[in-house]
Amino acid sequence: MKRLICPSLMCADFTNIKSEVNELDQAGTDIFHMDVMDGAFVPNMALGLEDYKAVRSLTKLPMDVHLMVNNPQNIVPIFEKLGANIIYIHPDTDPMPSRTIDEIKTNGIHPGIAINPGTSIETIKELLPLVDYVLVMTVNPGFSGQSYLEYVNDKIKHLAELKNKYDFNLMVDGAISPEKIKLLSDLGVDGFIVGTSSLFGKDKTYKEIIKELKEL
Repeated sequence: MKRLICPSLMCADFTNIKSEVNELDQAGTDIFHMDVMDGAFVPNMALGLEDYKAVRSLTKLPMDVHLMVNNPQNIVPIFEKLGANIIYIHPDTDPMPSRTIDEIKTNGIHPGIAINPGTSIETIKELLPLVDYVLVMTVNPGFSGQSYLEYVNDKIKHLAELKNKYDFNLMVDGAISPEKIKLLSDLGVDGFIVGTSSLFGKDKTYKEIIKELKEL
């Protein structure tokens, strides 16, 4: 099984973003992960339209967008036009998530749902046949540098069993260290959003680190 390594550009150096993206592009990155936060659904604001445009202009690799926003149905069309390949929404912030997922898919983009640590599988189970990606947050969303929430592992195990039935890629995001990549790969996780716990701010090149993360 191919292990997807997806750098979280919220952790990148945006004063040097061209060099950052170019180096990551050539290092074996599978998907560039872009967090968009509105300061309401989560207590922080992060990457915006101009950031997304800048990265999109620098790479031909797939890019996702993780919409940590209220009413994502109003924001989805913007990122469809900006060239997103995968769009994650939080179903609990959308009054009609199945309709938004259908719009994403109709426009040739892979739909995904993101699940907070406190969101139960039962509340989103009906959506699993509709999506291509399920992103499990292993920290409470909004900030980098948090500690991994171990209790989420039970949810990951359950979703790993369900993914074979519903045919989605299982992704995780939040305090993803090399040790967690090895452990969660064994549980059935397909892809990893990586930030300061395993990729950024280290004393090795991105190419060396990503190679190691894929071979764990």
